[in-house]
Amino acid sequence: MKEEALKLRILICTLFIFSFLSVSCHANSKATSDEESYQKRMELYRRVEITTQIPWYYIAAVDHYERSIRTVRNDLPRAKGITGIYIPPEVWSGYLNPNKNDMSPLSIQLFNGFGVDGNGDGKANRADDADVIFSFADFILNYGVDEDHFRLALWDYYKRDKTVSIIMAKARLYKHFGKLDLNHKTFPLPRGYNFTYHNTWGDSRGWGGRRIHEGTDIFAGYGVPVRSTSYGIVEMKGWNKYGGWRVGIRDINNTYHYYAHLNGFSKGLKVGQIVEPGTLIGSVGSTGYGPPGTSGKFPPHLHYGMYKDNGRTEWSFDPYPYLKQWELLDRKRASAK
Repeated sequence: MKEEALKLRILICTLFIFSFLSVSCHANSKATSDEESYQKRMELYRRVEITTQIPWYYIAAVDHYERSIRTVRNDLPRAKGITGIYIPPEVWSGYLNPNKNDMSPLSIQLFNGFGVDGNGDGKANRADDADVIFSFADFILNYGVDEDHFRLALWDYYKRDKTVSIIMAKARLYKHFGKLDLNHKTFPLPRGYNFTYHNTWGDSRGWGGRRIHEGTDIFAGYGVPVRSTSYGIVEMKGWNKYGGWRVGIRDINNTYHYYAHLNGFSKGLKVGQIVEPGTLIGSVGSTGYGPPGTSGKFPPHLHYGMYKDNGRTEWSFDPYPYLKQWELLDRKRASAK
């Protein structure tokens, strides 16, 4: 059985290499637009799926997760190619390999390294998009291509439950929408309603102990609809003594969007639900600062917060500039109709 499994992997590897021969140059050319970048990435993901049976959205989820954390981590280099997966030199070549820049598939294999030749040029180059993508696909093949084994592979690679859940959520989004461009945003309150807001992120708060304000307060009347600003998955729904009735949605870029002090939730909203920009999630209220049901201790408003996960921890950042940008974009879209 082991010999048959090995032969199968060799066959899959061979097919994968030949499938990349025709697009290796195209895949490594500099992207001139976001649309072209998405197209090139999708070509890589689809070829992985064809030759390894690993669903394209699994590879896409890992790739985008790594690209996202590389934009907010100083200890990781910025992605230079069209892919985002970063594999350290010592992992790529093998920890005991004296040549950390080794590109020989044979010696890398000898030292139990990660790198594999993915485009048939005889080199396992960690700067080559095809080699990197296939190397990760080859790692997954050691476990299996179904969801349970993919989860196990992610855990063994990242050793972090939250990372596994974030990547699986990304895979769900890609599978559901069938595309890579899920960056569209909208303002949380619809046009046509009166509201006002200022930059209140970082202000001091006293109720429940000294703390800073981790969001922007958007003041509006009771019952004004509150919408998801992004594509994402509802990660949290319920009561918090500070935020009252609140909803948490994580988007494709590892950003957690927090909606608090709601008057109530939209009918049928549930944890795990996939949403998109404009999906109704609740309405403006004044709940919070007490046990479940507490309301009216402050004027009605939406507390909107944004938190970024970098693969190690999560922190709050100022949502005000993004809200101003999304409000302006909504205005432009409306005037263009």
